[in-house]
Amino acid sequence: MSERILILGVGGFVGPYLARELSRRGMTVIGSDRTETGPENLEYHRADLTDAVSVMELLHTVRPDAVVNLAAISSVSQSWRYPNETYAVNVGGAMNLLEAARRMDPMPRLLLIGSGEMYAPSESPLSEDSPLDAVSPYGRTKLEQEHLARSYAERYGLRIACVRAFNHTGPGQDRRFAVPSWCRQAAAIEHSGRPGVIYAGNLNVRRDFSDVRDVVRAYRMILQSMTGGEIYNVGSGKAVLLSDLLAFIVSLSSQLIEVEINPSLVRPEENPVQICDRSRITKALGWEPERLMEDTVREMFAGELAALSAAEPAPPTDPRA
Repeated sequence: MSERILILGVGGFVGPYLARELSRRGMTVIGSDRTETGPENLEYHRADLTDAVSVMELLHTVRPDAVVNLAAISSVSQSWRYPNETYAVNVGGAMNLLEAARRMDPMPRLLLIGSGEMYAPSESPLSEDSPLDAVSPYGRTKLEQEHLARSYAERYGLRIACVRAFNHTGPGQDRRFAVPSWCRQAAAIEHSGRPGVIYAGNLNVRRDFSDVRDVVRAYRMILQSMTGGEIYNVGSGKAVLLSDLLAFIVSLSSQLIEVEINPSLVRPEENPVQICDRSRITKALGWEPERLMEDTVREMFAGELAALSAAEPAPPTDPRA
């Protein structure tokens, strides 16, 4: 009988990718989110992670062997705008899950998703032993989630693995995030057939990016191997300057594109460099990235261009046409 894996937050960016990855490996996947309906071809149950009773009822209905918690406010900029909501979802929701799980018999395994934003600023590669001291509300909530996980594991014997995932992107990511926003803006300019402007935030920072499909493969491998207490970084091990990444996206268009900094897109505080030391997961599980970020970005740009072309034909270049 296949394992039953419950994915909380299945309706977000990562959820459908993880559901496909687990299903391909023969696992029975159940999804949950706050919306009335979920992804097609997936058993789905509506539940609100911030409602303790809702979470308890969900686990008793599904009776999963393992739970992956993807339900979170995952945008650093959004966490600055809505810090109270960020804490309610990311910390209060995690508490509700831990409480519900420890009351189950048998207790399910838990995979909790943290972030590279949990680390103190450093220009050196960040290992799991690097100092933790987040500078954003989002990072602070992920730190608190991990502290709660440790406490519940020690007190109740819950088997919990924690992931500290660095930046990941891919087709379908919300355009509030930088890379999909830039791809959409560049595709819109290309589709228009005219020069244009891309608006961006701080481009003088370096970030470690991975393809979401590589990341969910890491999650699946951790789920399959975990005994409890594991902490793994998941990232490419390479840091790219955002101005270079944007320049590459601009190069995908045949139109003249200028870049302007929009002050409203600049975060109050952010680490100048983030680079993942992934040696622990590579050594323990053999995981390493398989996809090049250039190929991922090309796919995202092409997808945005195709969507624009399908929605509205480009205007003719010759006004007499």
